[in-house]
Amino acid sequence: MKKALVLGASGGMGYALVLELVSQGIDVIAFSRNKDKLDALYQNKPEVTIVSGDALVEKQVIDASEGVDIIFHAVSFSYQEWSEKHPLCVENIIKAAEIHHAKIALVDNIYAYGRQLGMDVNEDTRKNPHTKKGKIRLAMEERLKSSGVPSLIAHMPDIYGPNAENTILHETLKSVVLNKTANFVGNPKVAREFIYTLDGAKAMVELALRRDTYNQNWNIPSAYPIAGVELIEIIRKESGYTKSIRTVSKTMIRFIGLFQPLLREMVELMYLAEEPVILSGKKYEAKIGAVPRTPYNEGIENTLEWMRKRG
Repeated sequence: MKKALVLGASGGMGYALVLELVSQGIDVIAFSRNKDKLDALYQNKPEVTIVSGDALVEKQVIDASEGVDIIFHAVSFSYQEWSEKHPLCVENIIKAAEIHHAKIALVDNIYAYGRQLGMDVNEDTRKNPHTKKGKIRLAMEERLKSSGVPSLIAHMPDIYGPNAENTILHETLKSVVLNKTANFVGNPKVAREFIYTLDGAKAMVELALRRDTYNQNWNIPSAYPIAGVELIEIIRKESGYTKSIRTVSKTMIRFIGLFQPLLREMVELMYLAEEPVILSGKKYEAKIGAVPRTPYNEGIENTLEWMRKRG
């Protein structure tokens, strides 16, 4: 790979992918609608070409893809827009890849797996999504596989890290940085996964650099499943935060969601806070080697430092 396009480069995983690709000596086109944010993130990186555009506009995606070997799909939309925008975005990316003979690497989550009993969900586990969002993610995966374009799909748990703002854990950390009363979404006694974005990006780029990893699904797990109470203690230790952290339950989100559409859309995903999907990294380990696993204390410290510097 000599050149890559990262769609959604202004987001958390997009930012991490750009940094990892640059560290591997690969030229990158960073694509997003938010030109000001792209400039703030990459204007001092000569290996990065900034392109402001809309992934929902076919011509803009096709033009941005010229000369690239791989298109990384890290575009996110508000939950309310998923059914309308995700299918169109995938079609535009497939069209661009076909025209320019590029490969596709999709940043995916765990929603398509649906409810899973037990630990170590692997790539052969039957996907049976019971939520609207899980069905959309599965449809995206199936469309890529049916397109004939070489593609790889990387499943990751909830993310956190520098620039990862539209995430559950960011809702806690942003209040910690401001020294305000913070919220923790979900049951704090249940162990679940949060992956550091730079770990996910490193693993994904390693997969993308190989020829024999395409037309497959890959699970990229976190450092280890961690209970909220343990995570909160790490946050307190790394930040010196002493205020209370409230637990936000499904019932609370359902009530608040009566007035806020975004939270209303979160309700169907709250099962993951009670019945977490824990990914197995055995396939990755057998093919590539050790999965990148930054300890939570280090990842949280780096994330908080990044947030403080950005104000």
